[in-house]
Amino acid sequence: MKIQFDQTQKFHINKIYGPIHQEVNALSFHSKRVEPQSVFFCLQGDNFDGHKYVEEAIAQGACVIIGSDGSLFNRLVQTYDQTTFLLVNHVRSAMAAFSKEYFNRADEELKTVGVTGTNGKTTVAAYIRSLLTLLGLRTGSIGTTGIWSSTRKLNYKKSTPTTPESMDIHRIFRDFRNLNDQGAVMEVSSIALDQCRVEGIQFDVAVHTNFSEDHMEYHRTMDHYRECKMRLFHQANHRVVNLDDDGMASELLAMGKDGLLTYSINNHPEADLSAIHLKVMEKGTQFSLKYRDKTVNVELPVYGNYNVANLLAAIATALHLGFSFHEILKVLPNLESPEGRFQVIETPLQQKVILDYAHTPVALERLVEEVKKMNYRRLIVMVAGVGIRDFNKMPKMANAIEGKADEVIVTVDHPAHHDPQIIVDKVMTGFINPGAGNIHSTLTREEGIRKSMSLGQEGDIILLTGGCINNAQIVKGEEVPHFDEKTIESFFPRVVQ
Repeated sequence: MKIQFDQTQKFHINKIYGPIHQEVNALSFHSKRVEPQSVFFCLQGDNFDGHKYVEEAIAQGACVIIGSDGSLFNRLVQTYDQTTFLLVNHVRSAMAAFSKEYFNRADEELKTVGVTGTNGKTTVAAYIRSLLTLLGLRTGSIGTTGIWSSTRKLNYKKSTPTTPESMDIHRIFRDFRNLNDQGAVMEVSSIALDQCRVEGIQFDVAVHTNFSEDHMEYHRTMDHYRECKMRLFHQANHRVVNLDDDGMASELLAMGKDGLLTYSINNHPEADLSAIHLKVMEKGTQFSLKYRDKTVNVELPVYGNYNVANLLAAIATALHLGFSFHEILKVLPNLESPEGRFQVIETPLQQKVILDYAHTPVALERLVEEVKKMNYRRLIVMVAGVGIRDFNKMPKMANAIEGKADEVIVTVDHPAHHDPQIIVDKVMTGFINPGAGNIHSTLTREEGIRKSMSLGQEGDIILLTGGCINNAQIVKGEEVPHFDEKTIESFFPRVVQ
């Protein structure tokens, strides 16, 4: 792609150093992954500054450098006179705009759905992907469980755990379009919104799940956390709002009724969609589904009241996109659930192992409440302190589970650069009686799963919370491969023999 920089206003360029046009064949924000004829974006974070790697990027073949350090560019252009340096105020905003153009505005050819909330984003996104595809709108998804087209999981190394960097988002949109997908649903985190990763995307639908404390290591205040999430709804044509949520629903309702659909599982009188008379069944949940003046009784392969709420969010999205309630009802029994979200595994010992990504105190409390509605002999729960999250949240995980399980295993997810023992100790401070005989600890997720499985007996439920990013644990900056299912499977040959 040949780009004439002095004729491009949308990138908000303040000054051009060097040649005013270049042939561009690739984009990168990682100097070691630069290819010949690349644009290199000098991203900055708490622990890194892309401006320090400009010369390495040029050596790798970068022909365009986009950054915010004018004095650096003024000096480097004297040496690298065949390289174009573009000075901008906000590199992330420039990267979002540049990426959208480079990948031919593929987002505008898709029906786009953004899902935000403290809990439930992954499940809602998976339900939306499955539901829309069943309805004939082939839809891919972007989020915690990876990148999925309408038909399969795609092989991507994600740039972030939940919402990729803008450059990757627009590449994925392009790939969805090339695979003949017609829609894209993505989890949109508060951090992604603050870092301009979805800037310039006008979503067809924005979905709100709920709001509670999380990511305080980044946002510092709940007000900033809420304000970041609100941004998504200002760049969407339609809104889906959970009326049962006290954290953010009122602010979203104040935006007006145009393009609004609401949902509730608490029989809120003003909800457009409601689920009432919920009853746990062996293979899912039975309930009455109400849409305005229509009510139908359904039984669906969905576990947990909060997942019924997540399902309502998906149904509301499909309604916004023009599908009828009747069309939606016909395909609901075939809905697919996401991996690692109330994922039930039957074992040779007549147990149920449940995998769920719950990693906040609120999510853990809700999850345990739903699990206790099932039939079981004893409940064994593994909780994890997450090294890449807010340390102040760790004791609250212990407080949320104390007294609610027969056995509790405390372990570590993604220790990053922290000593795992420090993480475990921090979680332990949340127990009133950390020395209780039914509270155990391990220093890795694999050890935690093995300990949980070893405590399980016939008829027990073993609930494994927390989870992996890209099927790996983040340890000292490296991604160490880990698969919960493989660890569970490997346990049983020894037990059954």
